[in-house]
Amino acid sequence: MKISELGEAARIAIEGLQANKLRSFLTTLGVVIGITFVILMGWFLNGLDAALESTVNLLGTDVMYVDKWSWSGGQNWRKTMARKDITYQQALEFCKKINTAELSLPEARKWGGTIQVKNKNITGISIIGVPFSYANLPAGTISYGRFFSQFEDQYSTNSAVLGWNVASTLFPDGDAIGRNIKIGGRSFEVVGVIIKRGNMMMDFVDNQVIIPISTFFGIYGSIGRSVSIAVKAGKAELMDEVRSETTGLMRGIRNVAPGEEDDFSINETQTFRDEVQTLRLSTWGIGIGLTLLSFTVGIIGIMNIMFVSVTERTKEIGIRKSLGAKSSSILFQFLVEAASLCFVGALIAFVFCSALIFVIVQFIPQADFLTPYVPPQLLLIAALVSIFVGILAGMIPAIRASKMDPVEALRYES
Repeated sequence: MKISELGEAARIAIEGLQANKLRSFLTTLGVVIGITFVILMGWFLNGLDAALESTVNLLGTDVMYVDKWSWSGGQNWRKTMARKDITYQQALEFCKKINTAELSLPEARKWGGTIQVKNKNITGISIIGVPFSYANLPAGTISYGRFFSQFEDQYSTNSAVLGWNVASTLFPDGDAIGRNIKIGGRSFEVVGVIIKRGNMMMDFVDNQVIIPISTFFGIYGSIGRSVSIAVKAGKAELMDEVRSETTGLMRGIRNVAPGEEDDFSINETQTFRDEVQTLRLSTWGIGIGLTLLSFTVGIIGIMNIMFVSVTERTKEIGIRKSLGAKSSSILFQFLVEAASLCFVGALIAFVFCSALIFVIVQFIPQADFLTPYVPPQLLLIAALVSIFVGILAGMIPAIRASKMDPVEALRYES
């Protein structure tokens, strides 16, 4: 097909759309809805992937946590409950013996803690007790201020490092350093604030307050409490080696007999990837289902309107054929018209989605892991999908138009 014929087909298609604006718009509604689902689904998944990658990097791709509990669940709940606690002494023994890790340290946690600042209380906060070396983990990276020192750790001072959400809630003006908060009835001085690590999907990592582990045990006690052990391999490539030594050491320390199941879990950031993958699959399933339904409605509507268009222009088709127009030219003209209908629907969907995305990001602060614009690759995908749908919907009417007998077409009276 010549370039001139392509241009002519496009011109005729555009004139047809302009002549029937309302009909063209109503016909494309199904495509608009379908493309909207495609764009919003892709936008959400792109944001989810970026947020996951950011959070995993901040938690540490080379860090694992030995714990009584498994992050992923999926294990027999009764068996997990029956496990013996990992004691502080066991954690210290492990940290002393491990050779392959760059760093290891014990970590004690109080879930659902309460913090007081004057007349303001915040509940549901994780109070974490760690040694000063926690600052060397990605999770201990400071945004402003500092981490508590070895001296403060050794002498059980009341120093506290706040998670980003806690600091933002208690001290929205960013003046947390040097302020006092109360934990367990004790007054603590804030010395630092951890960088923002989470997002709407995993904001729990920012709802924490970190204090020296000796101070933690002074408030909450160490008896009847299971601690976890943070193990930093140093490089992601060393994770397998460190994991193997960790498993062997913990089995020995906890006297797990050969052949018996481990009575502890080794948790890694891969767990978050697995959880997000499940969410991705659910989003894809729902999104694809709604998209297919919308496209089915759109295809039926476009096919019907193209049949109407063929009928209305029967005499025109007869004239063109009598003047020497090829069947392929007629076929291509109607395919271009159908594809143009869908492409216009894609443009409408893109404008609508851009406005909707901007509003969501501007007025929902928790959605900060999402981009305030439609990623360019989604625009390309939406355009290609719309053109494909248009060609699919217009194929049968276009074939019918191309096979018309010119004599019979010229006799047609509308």
